[in-house]
Amino acid sequence: MNLGLQRLKCLELSDTQVGSNGLRHLSGLVNLESLNLSFTVVTDGGLRKLSGLSSLKSLNLDARQITDAGLAALTSLTGLTHLDLFCARITDSGTNYLRYFKNLRSLEICGGGLTDAGVKNIKDLSFLTLLNLSQNSHLTDKTLELISGLTQLVCLNVSNTRVTSAGLQHLKPLKNLKSLTLESCKVTANDIKKLQSADLPNLVNYRPE
Repeated sequence: MNLGLQRLKCLELSDTQVGSNGLRHLSGLVNLESLNLSFTVVTDGGLRKLSGLSSLKSLNLDARQITDAGLAALTSLTGLTHLDLFCARITDSGTNYLRYFKNLRSLEICGGGLTDAGVKNIKDLSFLTLLNLSQNSHLTDKTLELISGLTQLVCLNVSNTRVTSAGLQHLKPLKNLKSLTLESCKVTANDIKKLQSADLPNLVNYRPE
């Protein structure tokens, strides 16, 4: 390890051919706070090599080959505040590992493997300000009920799910919500406007509009 890199705080490796073997070279980067491994060839097993990066706050793993096992390998990274698993193949079982990340402010899980049962493990992440669960086509209005206690949420995306206008009532407690995206759901722009005018005065961006 080059001693000059030990102070490195941000490392951008997205869209590269970095693989699991290459991650062993990161183990000495004890001050690393942000790491982007999206669209790399890193696998679940390789993520174990990140377990000692205790300063890590932001991790981007937007890659189809990452699964629940990869999430399990990261449970020592309890300081994470931003976790992007956009394309990762996370299932309800994998969401059990989210309980190790109590400090999360931002979470994206959009690989299509979640049902309402998995959202039960997200509902206690009370510091979340951004939550993206789009593309999980099995999610229903029950998901909105489960996350109704996440009152710090500023941005919520549940597009391409089975959410309907009837479920919008569960969003009334989310008074800090500024952005709400419900594309390809059984929800109209008028439904959202009614919710905005009656209960969500801070809502400024919404889809459909």
